Amino acid sequence: MSSVVLITGISGSGKSVALKKLEDLGYNCVDNLPVALLQAYIQQTLENDISQIAVAIDIRSHGNINHLPEIINKLRAKGIPIKVIFLDANTETLLHRYSESRRAHPLTQKLKHELGYTPSLEECIKHEKKLLQPLKETEHTIDTSTLAPSQLRAWVQELSEVQPGEMLLTFESFAFKKGLPSSADLVFDVRCLPNPYYDINLRQLTGRDKEVVDWLSQYDCVHDLINDITAYIQKWLPFYMQDTRSYLTVAIGCTGGQHRSVYVAEALAKRFSHHQPLCVRHRAQAQFYSDIL
Repeated sequence: MSSVVLITGISGSGKSVALKKLEDLGYNCVDNLPVALLQAYIQQTLENDISQIAVAIDIRSHGNINHLPEIINKLRAKGIPIKVIFLDANTETLLHRYSESRRAHPLTQKLKHELGYTPSLEECIKHEKKLLQPLKETEHTIDTSTLAPSQLRAWVQELSEVQPGEMLLTFESFAFKKGLPSSADLVFDVRCLPNPYYDINLRQLTGRDKEVVDWLSQYDCVHDLINDITAYIQKWLPFYMQDTRSYLTVAIGCTGGQHRSVYVAEALAKRFSHHQPLCVRHRAQAQFYSDIL
């Protein structure tokens, strides 16, 4: 079965890391392909019996990127199951990554010509986000703001393995203090639950450690909240599947993304283990490394 993956998104969000991972998985990869060539390239490549194709297109690519959603829809209408992964990151993270790499934003010269002055990095990022917002709203997003490269590589591999007609259900823990992940479809706040952080013996552990599991399990309110979330997802999951989407990300947040959200995400994953494909992720469990750019 053929697999076609399009990597796109905001400059500095990790597209080179994602494309390199797909290359390691055996995909025939092309970076910075002109927008107008996408449809012809994919069709001709598939006709030449190359079944795994990965293409990266972003604001650097020649042509009007606003035409990308229309081209994607045409490919899907022809029966080509193209998967689009949109990579994003918050402005603060992007500023930090560009500062670390000392690279210029790809829109700098274009905006300088249009505005008559050299724009700031923040202006370039803001303009790019505005240009790509319509595409982001229609495709699956990975927010790489707090991800290590190893996490991004693992997530891209998971997404690439989803077969046409399947819906990957993901339970993802995160830290509210680091911001709401833009990739979340459903968000549940579990900060109302008792916090193991205030027990000095549990502070350095996570919601996957037995000591924390036992501690949280003693509270009825923890079970009640998990039951309520389970009931909500059980009721509405069939409707999301009828919407023919390929991915549904349920984000569970607590203050630091270490104890309560991790425990609840793991508990929900067990309750929905019958759904395949399924994965559980813990956004705050790996330290960020600046080489994701």
